[in-house]
Amino acid sequence: MAKGKTGYDCGLDAAVDVVGGKWKPLILWALHAHGTTRFGELRRQITGVSEKMLIQQLRELEADGIVHREVYREVPPRVEYSLTGLGQELNTALLPLGEWGDRFMAETLARKAERAA
Repeated sequence: MAKGKTGYDCGLDAAVDVVGGKWKPLILWALHAHGTTRFGELRRQITGVSEKMLIQQLRELEADGIVHREVYREVPPRVEYSLTGLGQELNTALLPLGEWGDRFMAETLARKAERAA
């Protein structure tokens, strides 16, 4: 739950709190598409995310029970991330939003370009 937040007004409020921001949906999608993934692989799959931001977002998703972090006591240490059952459910809920984005991506980009001109 976001800092200072003691409750939600509705289910959408709760969902947006967990998945809000630019990077969390992309992290969820990458873990859905590629399964259990090491940190470096995840960073390569998400174009533009900084290491610091990816670490922060993964920690928040882990705290919310969406992502599982597995640390292997090896030399060098290995850390892998995967979706929990709750994370898989959330990703299933986001699929229609991704499909909407696929259908209207070109139109959305054209409108943004018009506004910028």
